[in-house]
Order: sequence, then structure tokens, then C-alpha cells
Amino acid sequence: MFVSLPRRQRPSLRWACPLLFGLLWLAFFWYSTRPPAYQQVLLQAWGALDGGPGTRLDLQAVLRLFTALFLHAGWAHLLGNLVFLLIFGLPAEKAIGPWRLLLLFLLGGAVANLAAVLLLPEPGRVIIGASGAISALIGAYLALFPRARLGVVLPLGLFLEFVRAPASLLIGIWALLQVVFAYIGPAFGMVAWAAHVAGFLFGVVFALLVRRAVERRLRRQKGF
Repeated sequence: MFVSLPRRQRPSLRWACPLLFGLLWLAFFWYSTRPPAYQQVLLQAWGALDGGPGTRLDLQAVLRLFTALFLHAGWAHLLGNLVFLLIFGLPAEKAIGPWRLLLLFLLGGAVANLAAVLLLPEPGRVIIGASGAISALIGAYLALFPRARLGVVLPLGLFLEFVRAPASLLIGIWALLQVVFAYIGPAFGMVAWAAHVAGFLFGVVFALLVRRAVERRLRRQKGF
């Protein structure tokens, strides 16, 4: 009698998020150690530049939508993006694979920067940072794991309480705040909120489009 033995699921190598983490950190370290005058040159050369009405998206302008993802204004700006990259990027990469994760990050970030360039009414302003790409990861995470729960630390009097709340609730509140801030002002608090909204929507759509491919990938990993 023959017995069917289930194949062990091989753990998939997650390298896209560590690669992005390292590139973002190295790019900021290199940028922050340049002289101030050269930093301004880099911002103008690599940042996504809002040229005002009638701006033409030539090849250089398109490339800067991508290079702007690797420039950050300061440590707080960078560290916030790195933390969210790990929280939402690692689970998303496990589900969709490293190449799709890279595509999501780069295309989502570029689309988010493009939205900020088109919607900000301040010609000459430079848009930098990976926040739009991180927002795309958050949107994809919500679409991929709608029933997931996230840990939250709540200050209760003199103590901090760790609780687990539905990801859909927390991300929904976050997304609503992005829309509110974008409505209050295109650059309220010197943040391009429109980029967050556009990146989030791109991530949701991207995850829905690759859902069937992700299901096939997971079945192959389980040996079905």
C-alpha cells in the first residue's frame, strides 16, 4: 500500500524588504554626510520637483519620481518609514514574493510622488521620502490580510497597556486621517498627504490584481 506523504513547506527567502531597508539607510547616511550646499544640489537632482501648471513629465522627471524615494529630510522621517517597512512589508513579501514586493514599493512610490507633484500648488517644491511607497505597502497589507490584528501600546494613566486590535480598524483610521489632512491642506504640516492617499489606493488595487497569482504561489509552497 502506498501512502501519500505531504511535502514540507519550504520557507521562502525574504530579501526585498532587507534590501530596501539597507538601501534607504545607506542613501540617507550618504546624503546626510554631504556638505549642506551639495545636499541642496542632490535635492534638486533627485527629488520629485513640482514645476507648477503645465509641468512636462520627460524622462528625467519620471526617473526623479523613483530616486526621490531614497532621500529623507531627517532621522525621524527615515526611521518612521523603516519601522513601517518592516511591519507591513515583511508579511506582504511573504505572501506576494520579493519581486512583486519590489514592484509594489517602486511603482507605488512613484505614483504617490506623481500625485503630490500634480496636486501641490507650490511650484518649485521638492518632494522626497519613501512615505508614499510605505503607504502602498499598508494598502496592500490591508487587502491581503483584512482579518489580521496589530499590536498597539496604549497609555492608560501611569501605565502602558499592550493590546491587539483589528488591522482594518487601525489602518482605516490612519487612511481617514490622511484624507482629512490632504483636504485641510495639500502640504499640511509640510507633509505631502496626497502622496500617502495615492500610495495607499495603489497598494490596495495592486494586491487585488495579483491575488490569484498569490494564491497559486502559496499553493505551490504548500506542495498542493
